Amino acid sequence: MSAQAGLWNFDGKSVDEDFFGKLSLAIESYGPDGGNNFIKGSIAMVYRAFHTTQESHFERQPYISPRGNVITWDGRLDNRDELLSQLREELTVDQTDVAIVAAAFERSGTDCFSALIGDWALSLWNPRDQTLLLARDFIGMRQLYYHMTPERVVWCTSLEKLVRLLPTSLTINGHYIAGYLAMWPEAHLTPYNEIQAVRPGNFAQVRARATKLHSYWAFDPKCTINYRTDAEYQEHFRYVFRQAVSCRLRSNSTLLAELSGGLDSSAIVCMADDILAHCDAQAQRVDTLSMYNSAQRSCDERPYFLRVEEQRCRAGHHFDLSKYETTLHLEPLNLMSVPSFHGEADLQRSVQQLRRNRGYRVVLSGIGGDEFLGGVPDPRAQLADLLVQLRLSQFAGELKAWSLAKRRPLIQLLGQTLLVLMPRLLRTRIGQERRLANWIDGEFARSTQLGLRQLGPLGRFGFWLPSRRECARTVELMRFQMNYIHSASVALEERRFPYLDRNLIEFLFSIPANQISRPGERRSLMRRSLGGIVPAEVLERKTKAFGTYRSMKFIEERYEEICSLFDSPASEKCGYIDHVRFCQALLDAKNGDAPQLLRIIRVIFLEVWLNNLERHGIFKAVPRRSLRKNLAPVEAEGWSG
Repeated sequence: MSAQAGLWNFDGKSVDEDFFGKLSLAIESYGPDGGNNFIKGSIAMVYRAFHTTQESHFERQPYISPRGNVITWDGRLDNRDELLSQLREELTVDQTDVAIVAAAFERSGTDCFSALIGDWALSLWNPRDQTLLLARDFIGMRQLYYHMTPERVVWCTSLEKLVRLLPTSLTINGHYIAGYLAMWPEAHLTPYNEIQAVRPGNFAQVRARATKLHSYWAFDPKCTINYRTDAEYQEHFRYVFRQAVSCRLRSNSTLLAELSGGLDSSAIVCMADDILAHCDAQAQRVDTLSMYNSAQRSCDERPYFLRVEEQRCRAGHHFDLSKYETTLHLEPLNLMSVPSFHGEADLQRSVQQLRRNRGYRVVLSGIGGDEFLGGVPDPRAQLADLLVQLRLSQFAGELKAWSLAKRRPLIQLLGQTLLVLMPRLLRTRIGQERRLANWIDGEFARSTQLGLRQLGPLGRFGFWLPSRRECARTVELMRFQMNYIHSASVALEERRFPYLDRNLIEFLFSIPANQISRPGERRSLMRRSLGGIVPAEVLERKTKAFGTYRSMKFIEERYEEICSLFDSPASEKCGYIDHVRFCQALLDAKNGDAPQLLRIIRVIFLEVWLNNLERHGIFKAVPRRSLRKNLAPVEAEGWSG
C-alpha cells in the first residue's frame, strides 16, 4: 500500500519544516516508487507511492485538482469504468484513480464517497472552505490515523511512525485493551487515547480545532432480494463473486494468493484461473502460497491444496511449519502499534524474502469467507427471525432439522435461540458467551463493559430482525479485525480480500439466510454455486483443520520464561489482570487445561508489548488507582437503516 501523511496548523502559522521533514522521511520506506510533498502556509501533505496497477504509475501526488483541492489517495477503484463514464467531460486526459476521485468530489462533494467502491483511504484539503477531509473505505482495508491538539492536526498512514514522531507522552486506551482481550478492538480505536483511526465507512471533517464525523455508508436492513429458485441465487452469487475476484486481479505484476486448502482460498484461486483463462485481465499470472504441518496430521492440508494445484497444472510455494521453530516469538515486530500475535520469526523472514525475490506486491487473502458465507453455521438468528414473524410451524420444523444437524438437544437450541431475542445486558448475566476469565480485573471489566464486548460489537438496531442485526454486527466485527490486523503490518505488500467486496457483501445480506446455510448443508450457497470451478474434493470436505497445538506447545516449552515475564507485570499495574490468578491459569494451561487459551496467549503478548513500550519511553504503567482516569465512556457503534 502507498503511504500518506500531513499536518495543518490551525492558527495559520507556517509549517514547521523540520517536523514535516521527519514526517516525510518516516513514511519513505513505505513508498519505494517515489512521491512528492505539498507545502503552502499552514498546510503540508506528503505522499509515497507503492505501485500495484498500471494506472498508478501515471499518478502524481499530492494531486492538485482544477479547483485547487489537494488530495492524497491510497487506494484501488474497482468501479473506475463506471465512474469514468459518468465523468467523461471532466476527465479527458488524466484518468488515474486519484483524478477520478478528485473529479467526483468536485461534482458531488462528500456525497461522492459512497460511490467509491474499492479499498481506499484519502486526505483532501479544501483551501476555499479551509477544511480537511480524512476518509476510509466502507470496511477499512486501508489505514489512516490522526492526532489532534488545539494547535494542529497530524495524520499518517502508519500508526507506528506517528507514535514515534509525536512529542507528547501517550496513555494507553483501556477500551482498546478490553476489545483486544474480548475479541477485536473497535475500528476507530488505537492503543493510545491521543490517537484515533478514521472510522471505516466514515469521513472526518476537520475545521480549525473541531472535528465532525459523518457516515457515508451503512447496512440497509430493508434491502432484500428474492428469487423463485435456488438456481437464480446461485447464478447471482457466481456473478458477484467473479466480479469481486476479477477487480482484485487488476495488477501490473504477478499476484500471490494464499492457498490453505480450505474452500475460501481455493475458490479465489480457482475463480482467478477461470477469469484469466476466459477474460481479459490486467494480471498475467497468480501464484500460490501454502503452509502445512507435516508433524501434525490434523493440520496437514496438503491433500487439498495439492488437488487445487493439480487442477491448475502449477505448483505453488510450500512452507512446512514443522521445519521452523514451533514456539511463538516473544519480541513484538512492531513496538509501537498493537499487542499482536507473531508467528515464527524465521518463517516470516522466509516468506518476506520470497515476496521480495519474486517481486510479489499483491497478495490475495480468503479472510471474510467464514464470516459471510457460513463457515461456522449458527442457526440462532435465522430461527429467531421465524419466532419474531410468528411463523411457528416453520420454526418448529427448522428447529428440529437444525437440532439433528448440529447434534444438539432440541431444548438447548431453543434456549439459545430465545437468548438471541433478549436484551444484551440480560445476555451478559445468563449467557455463556460473556463469561469472564477469573483473572480479569473486576474493576477493569466493569469500566470497559468487557462482558458486553465478548458478545460482539455494540450497536443500535431498533426493531431489526435478528438476522439483520447479525449481518450488521458481522460487518462491524470485520471492520474491527481489519483495523487490528493492518495496524501492525509493516510489510511492503498490498493485501486484497475478495470476500470483503462491497457488492458481494450487500448481495449476501439481501438474500434469505437459508440460502447461505441450511441444516446439514454447511456453506450451502457457495458449494452449490462453484461446482465445476473448485475441485469436488475441496467442495465436499466437511471441516477445515483448526488446532491449538502450537499455542499449547508454546506455553509448555516457554513456561519458565513466561513466568519470569510476570514477576512484576505491567498488565497488573495498569489494572487489567489479577496476577496470582493469571499465573494459576498459566500453570493449568501448561498442564493441558486451558478453556481460555486464546485470551491467555493475548495477555502474554500484551505484557511483552507493555514492557517494550516502557523500555522505549512511550508510556509508563499507570497505577491501578488511576485506571478510571484513563477510561473515557465507551461509545456504541450506531447503524442507520
